[in-house]
Amino acid sequence: MQVFQQYIDGVFSDGTAQFASLDPATGKPWARMAEAGAEDVNRAVEAASEAFFAPEWADMTATARGKLLLRLADLIAENAPRLAEIETRDTGKIIRETSAQIAYVAEYFRYFAGLADKIEGAHLPIDKPDMEVWLRREPVGVVAAIVPWNSQLFLSAVKIGPALAAGCTVVLKASEEAPAPMLEFARIFDLAGFPKGVLNVITGGPEAGAALTSHAKVDHVAFTGGPETARHIVRNSAENLASTSLELGGKSPFIVFEDADIESAVNAQVSGIFAATGQSCVAGSRLLVQASIKDEFLARLKEKAEAVVIGSPDDMATEVGPLCTLRQRELALDLIARSVEVGARLVTGGKALDREGFYFAPTILDCSGVPEAPSLNNEFFGPVLSVVSFKDEAEAVRIANDTEFGLASGVFTQNLTRAHRMIRKIRSGIVWVNTYRAVSPIAPFGGHGLSGHGREGGLQAALDYTKIKTVWLRTSDDPIPDPFVMR
Repeated sequence: MQVFQQYIDGVFSDGTAQFASLDPATGKPWARMAEAGAEDVNRAVEAASEAFFAPEWADMTATARGKLLLRLADLIAENAPRLAEIETRDTGKIIRETSAQIAYVAEYFRYFAGLADKIEGAHLPIDKPDMEVWLRREPVGVVAAIVPWNSQLFLSAVKIGPALAAGCTVVLKASEEAPAPMLEFARIFDLAGFPKGVLNVITGGPEAGAALTSHAKVDHVAFTGGPETARHIVRNSAENLASTSLELGGKSPFIVFEDADIESAVNAQVSGIFAATGQSCVAGSRLLVQASIKDEFLARLKEKAEAVVIGSPDDMATEVGPLCTLRQRELALDLIARSVEVGARLVTGGKALDREGFYFAPTILDCSGVPEAPSLNNEFFGPVLSVVSFKDEAEAVRIANDTEFGLASGVFTQNLTRAHRMIRKIRSGIVWVNTYRAVSPIAPFGGHGLSGHGREGGLQAALDYTKIKTVWLRTSDDPIPDPFVMR
């Protein structure tokens, strides 16, 4: 059984405790993970705080920080096959996706490396003739980055990259479910040449999370996960008044109009809900299809869903692997059963597969006329699609916005003016038009409502890890006038 250690202040060590991680393809333990307790968390934050003020990091030029990030990107690219193998083993995510995604993660670090010395201040045309006033952007401080098990190398890159580019230091807490990729990432980071304590990697459950997000020396919390956990984090941040950026879940509408390229839209919907076994915050889990083409669209989609290759995640031929945990599988079964009870029609799937591991059949539920179906309002984090039909554009907008989430959306139409109207009217942080599930380090990523706030990716992500310092310089040689009057 493999053993993974935590990484604190440049040293690898066992945590306060250890726990077994299960292989989702078999349901059996395959590795032991270090588990951080409150004392481990404190050591990690103290190490990050000391590194933040130490001259080795604090006095390093932005250009030099960028070069270190470039070195890290090269190491990730070199080690991508090993990282992909570990992520597939620990999460059940198929190897054909982890291989491609982790290779692309290196591009995120290269992008933020290039931004490191592009974070600029500003000169203010102040309304006082004897003053020069300018703004400096400075690192916010110690960042607590918390990532879930799905796409964790990507989700950590969009936190670590901009935070280090801005000059912050980081304590990264990986999920207690399938943390092996991040603990292995720490070994790669250790080779890049950063000063000790700049990045610390731990794992653990609610105790570790509470200790980290409420720690007095944490200045910013960057979290990806579910809304309920986010509420706890916000409450914890009241203890240290840390700022927060929250990238949460979604119930994204995938809208198909009758003039859409049907084959392209069907393929995009398969990608949007069945790729990554549906375990994606931007999953297009609500299909809104115009009534005039509903039957044709569902027939094609059902055919493709039933032809999906389900198999071992380490096989390049596999298209859908297992769910990451048994708990997810049970949640999916429960939500499907409750939706069928209130009138939803099971088109295909809806069951766990009779094989070793946490496999689940790609599922389509027709919820037309059943707006109260639980599947329409709850995030499955699994390969389950809920379908509703609409008559016209206005109804499509109303249904699309009938959610507390606001992360992503897809619009499929050949009508350019309609596409622009939909872009304006849909309340979501991302709108994909005639495509879906595309990402880039150049493009901001995030939502609003129960999907959180803040953006990851793009220049704005780096600015979110800075604070503004206003500098006043008096240029007059005359004595300061009346000291009792504010200048």
